[in-house]
Amino acid sequence: MGPLGLLLALALHLVVCTHPHRDYCVLGAGPAGLQMAALLQQAGRDYEVFERESAPGSFFTRYPRHRKLISINKRHTGKANAEFNLRHDWNSLLSDDPHLLFKHYSKSYFPDASDMVHYLGDFAKCLGLRVLYNTNITHVALNKDPHAWNGHYFILTDQNSQAYQCSVLLVATGLSVPKLVDFPGSEHVEGYESVSVDPEDFVGQNVLILGRGNSAFETAENILGVTNFVHMLSRSRVRLSWATHYVGDVRAINNGLLDTYQLKSLDGLLESDLEYLALVKDSKGKFHITLKFFLEENNSSQSADSIPLPQDDNDNFAMRVAYDRVIRCLGWKFDFSIFNQSLRLSSGTEFSKKYPLIRASYESKGSRGLFILGTASHSVDYRKSAGGFIHGFRYTVRAVHRLLEHRHHGISWPSTEHPITQLTSSIIRRVNEASGLYQMFSVLADIILLKEDATAFEYLEEFPMQMLAQLETLTGRTARHGLFVINMEYGKNFSGPEKDVFYYDRSVAHIEDAWRSNFLHPVIYYYRHLPTEQDMRFRPAQWPLPRPIAIHHIVEDFLTDWTAPVGHILPLRRFLENCLDTDLRSFYAESCFLFTLTRQRLPPFCQQGYLKMQGLSSTKSLQQHGVESRLLQDYTSMNDSSRWLGNHPSAGQSLDSNKEEL
Repeated sequence: MGPLGLLLALALHLVVCTHPHRDYCVLGAGPAGLQMAALLQQAGRDYEVFERESAPGSFFTRYPRHRKLISINKRHTGKANAEFNLRHDWNSLLSDDPHLLFKHYSKSYFPDASDMVHYLGDFAKCLGLRVLYNTNITHVALNKDPHAWNGHYFILTDQNSQAYQCSVLLVATGLSVPKLVDFPGSEHVEGYESVSVDPEDFVGQNVLILGRGNSAFETAENILGVTNFVHMLSRSRVRLSWATHYVGDVRAINNGLLDTYQLKSLDGLLESDLEYLALVKDSKGKFHITLKFFLEENNSSQSADSIPLPQDDNDNFAMRVAYDRVIRCLGWKFDFSIFNQSLRLSSGTEFSKKYPLIRASYESKGSRGLFILGTASHSVDYRKSAGGFIHGFRYTVRAVHRLLEHRHHGISWPSTEHPITQLTSSIIRRVNEASGLYQMFSVLADIILLKEDATAFEYLEEFPMQMLAQLETLTGRTARHGLFVINMEYGKNFSGPEKDVFYYDRSVAHIEDAWRSNFLHPVIYYYRHLPTEQDMRFRPAQWPLPRPIAIHHIVEDFLTDWTAPVGHILPLRRFLENCLDTDLRSFYAESCFLFTLTRQRLPPFCQQGYLKMQGLSSTKSLQQHGVESRLLQDYTSMNDSSRWLGNHPSAGQSLDSNKEEL
């Protein structure tokens, strides 16, 4: 290292040492940043949130431009179960305070963005979250240190050259850089982030919108009533959320232009690769669409009015009418500019290049201890699940927090332990109530770890499915005796932009056809051993997990209520019994007593009840069985039919008040 390098290193060391160290640094006080801060606060961890604006949720002060959110605010479900209600509350963050639910901030089904700003402000204030406002982090670098948790510290520098040191960096900055398009004439294009939202500015105009997502349709919806026509141009076909089951595709609230297009009311959709186009402005200030090819063949010094257009060769060219405005609505991408190359934070493939490249655990592939949260973590489930939206990433943020609690504080993944007799009821309860499973389908799953001889089980909630091979390392739990994985799935071939999802026999009602279920439904995988990394890597195409020993689909239900005794519970119980080679039914004590005379292996209910001295009911038939088998003395002559029970602490009580199950 030269003199200059030594000087810079010394300066950096002096700056860092003058500021308190934080175990956790969170970039951004949006929904994901505040959710992580609330979890860190509850756990009593040392953290700081850095926010460049003066209040939380600054994104929602500007976007969406037309102020209506597409996240639903369903305030009534007919049920009092708080966990179930979160399935249909797409805006609330997770906390123990029932007052911090979004339903208290708006009555609208599609709320105004200002309500979100108000809600996030109260969330941060009421929970006392530690947020450093007006602090714009302009540079992030690594400082290697073998004594650090992850072998290095993260050095954050703000707009005032103040440096901060952190052991773990949690980036929740969202997608903030507008996606641009580069073609001749693109300098004339207005951006979604700055174009007027006043319909009066578009009266009597011909408007071309570049893009095919919610921002494009939202913009069109705002001006349909005042323009001559609106044309929408994109290289991809329109993707509607009700056809793809993906919340990020075009929502029904924004798709009015589809009606006017199909009903031939001048508005329309066109497909073309934007990079092949060129935009020419004529002497009257109108914009014409042409191709790069025409510009390259002609002298660029020619006046705009002399440049040939496609309609010169084809008088039926669809875009031959000049436009008054061209608006870019192409979405957003992650801001990589503040991260030093030492972090090796890069974008993903062409398919998801607007997102950072991360693992299924939401940790950067380039730097240990750097996690991406919220919208920017959507590459894990892009166009699959809800991880790019509040109702999805509130659960993935919690999963990251649980991973960190085990890695750095030795706290194992939360779990509960139950006797095997409660296996069926535990699964039924979760698939009918759990919001994380429901919203992060095919991404987060419940894991059931069986104990030795399947006498009991340990239940872990909402673990990232793609990290299953590393479950023991990441959670501190062991999977030595087999496991079940419970997850929610749509039918593999049901949805898609080119499919008719409203065909007449789209639903499946028969139990034997449950595996054909198209709509969201629970799927249970059984493994005798934890899958390996190789198993995960070479799993079948379109499968979220490797092939299991056995798999069970609970048939789809119109009400998403999987509690039917014959249709849902009985097939599940029989599947579990087949996997475990046991009987999971509940019995009267008398039945258990008879089993001891006829079977070597008792059903678990009898093992955990009758054999643990929980008592038998005093019945004549049970007494007679005991006498005939010579296990009991006949006390009938002594006129004391209950004396044979001896000193049982629960004498006279039946093992179960319910009748024997199906």
